[in-house]
Amino acid sequence: MVHQKKLVEEVSGWLRTFDDGSVDRTWTGPPEVTFMAEPVPPHEEFKEGVAVRDVTIDEKSGLRVRIYLPQHEPHYTDNHNKLPIIVHFHGGGFCISQADWYMYYYMYSRLARSASAIVVSVYLRLAPEHRLPAAIDDGFSALMWLRSLGQGHDSYEPWLNNYGDFNRVFLIGDSSGGNLVHHVAARAGHVDLSPVRLAGGIPVHPGFIRSVRSKSEMEQPESPFLTLDMVDRFLKLALPKGCTKDHPFTCPVGHAAPPLDGLNLPPFLLCVAETDLIRDTEMEYYEAMRKANKDVELLINPGVGHSFYLNKIAVDMDPHTAAQTTGLMEGIIEFIKRH
Repeated sequence: MVHQKKLVEEVSGWLRTFDDGSVDRTWTGPPEVTFMAEPVPPHEEFKEGVAVRDVTIDEKSGLRVRIYLPQHEPHYTDNHNKLPIIVHFHGGGFCISQADWYMYYYMYSRLARSASAIVVSVYLRLAPEHRLPAAIDDGFSALMWLRSLGQGHDSYEPWLNNYGDFNRVFLIGDSSGGNLVHHVAARAGHVDLSPVRLAGGIPVHPGFIRSVRSKSEMEQPESPFLTLDMVDRFLKLALPKGCTKDHPFTCPVGHAAPPLDGLNLPPFLLCVAETDLIRDTEMEYYEAMRKANKDVELLINPGVGHSFYLNKIAVDMDPHTAAQTTGLMEGIIEFIKRH
């Protein structure tokens, strides 16, 4: 008799897990948003001022990155005019989404073009097949790969080696990718990265949370990109088995986490959306970083929710969302220019 696999868990239209261990990530929500989760193929020719290639950076593990190269003048090959490198960690509650999804392509090709920077977006392993710290390991591996390119031993990637400034490397991450900015930077603080210099970290609406619900979780409206159901279920699938949301991966300011003042972190720009469900716990992180005398700046976008800038429909249809997305982008670019 053939065993009919049974549904174990479903998360807000994004993901289903089954009793045989399989996972289905087919989007089952409103079809009009499907396009945002469609993969965009790489293109080596410049389109709207940006070229894109996918590169395998570790043959053994199969770890890949997507590189966005902005069109620039040939004189950029001399050292003075090389382009900053922005390493990007995508969101998705550690459980869904890929670096080649349209929502990231649209946002990070725009950032590469507007900031005149090379963006290196990491194809992170996903939970529940690969629970944390797998995604942190992947983010750190990407940084180590940049170090090996900079050292020029046995690695070479023409776009990065010819045009990238290894002395100005930034980390940026959306939502759960913002958690990775903190943890990858903290891990990098123990290592000699030279010739790479970590110049800054930019967690955008990071998934910092705790077991006890915050006021904003109870009062702020849910959005397509973040519901309490997603917060609870994704993290249950992503954290090490048996751990609560007070684990340092999701609560870097909690009792279980290493004290912030002992971490060697670069300057941070924390980006917060005013009506984000998890705004309060993000602000607890900001206050704790300040108390620990860390160099942390705050950018708050009023009247918008979690990952608002990735919602292409809202960015196109709603002037306020469009204006706040431009404001967020300008704040990020300004931070990069100063560091």
